Amino acid sequence: MRQALTATEFNFPGQTGVYHGKVRDVYSIGDLLVMVATDRISAFDVVLPKGIPFKGQMLNQIAAKFLDASSDICPNWKLATPDPMVTVGVRCASYPVEMIVRAYLCGSAWRAYKSGVREICGVKLPDGMRENEKFPQPIITPTTKAELGLHDEDISKEEIIKQGLVSADEYAVLEKYTLALFARGTEIAAERGLILVDTKYEFGKYDGKIYLIDEIHTPDSSRYFYAEGYQERFEKGEAQKQLSKEFVREWLMDNGFQGKEGQKVPEMTEEIVTGISERYIELFENITGESFDKADTTNISERIEKNVLNYLATR
Repeated sequence: MRQALTATEFNFPGQTGVYHGKVRDVYSIGDLLVMVATDRISAFDVVLPKGIPFKGQMLNQIAAKFLDASSDICPNWKLATPDPMVTVGVRCASYPVEMIVRAYLCGSAWRAYKSGVREICGVKLPDGMRENEKFPQPIITPTTKAELGLHDEDISKEEIIKQGLVSADEYAVLEKYTLALFARGTEIAAERGLILVDTKYEFGKYDGKIYLIDEIHTPDSSRYFYAEGYQERFEKGEAQKQLSKEFVREWLMDNGFQGKEGQKVPEMTEEIVTGISERYIELFENITGESFDKADTTNISERIEKNVLNYLATR
């Protein structure tokens, strides 16, 4: 059975701190961040009890590819990927908001719309829209960044500025970068026969400059539809064929779990875990146009430590 990395406890030379997130473990070394994409998986802001083999590698490699493919739009934090599951980059002071951009009405936005909501994060939505319908142009629906174990909350642009979370001038830059990055991601997806439906971006500041940070255009942060058959399915009111983490959420909902108090995560059988891993590989290969090369999982922690130490020694 393939191993999955669900916890890390590294102690790198010069390490000044560590943050264990839902999926990533981030080690601070002076002005550097060593971000380890683990095989943990979260849904409804809950970390599920089993890791998904190769998930961290896939996320890390997709994010690295898209960071490189968009570095002409805005500066980003990435410096190197010394291991298939690791990105090393510049340590930025992150903004306390996530910039979510949507081109289609689906997922949580559709669930809210179906219940009668006609305004999301200060953006007014017209009546009569259907599930998976394309918006006239992409909309930005930001959220606050919650601490681990808490839920991110929807927030409007006006509220972000009013609360002083981001200044008006800087928010205008975040908005500009968000829409330009989404346009680039949409172009790349279209070349692969996919539709980039929605995604999220996170930004930070380093040396007075705004940087794109964290991951970009991965199945954890984005939703993709297959372009072929989209219109036909939409017209018939059928579910879209999609590549995203939504299938995990749907499996959980079908089994009575939505992250609410008192609800129990359904059993993650070997079959379920393997199925999720295969779906992630499918997305990797579709979105990158490359075959997925599985890294050696014999001793993942040892491999990562060795590769990171080698990289740090060259700096």
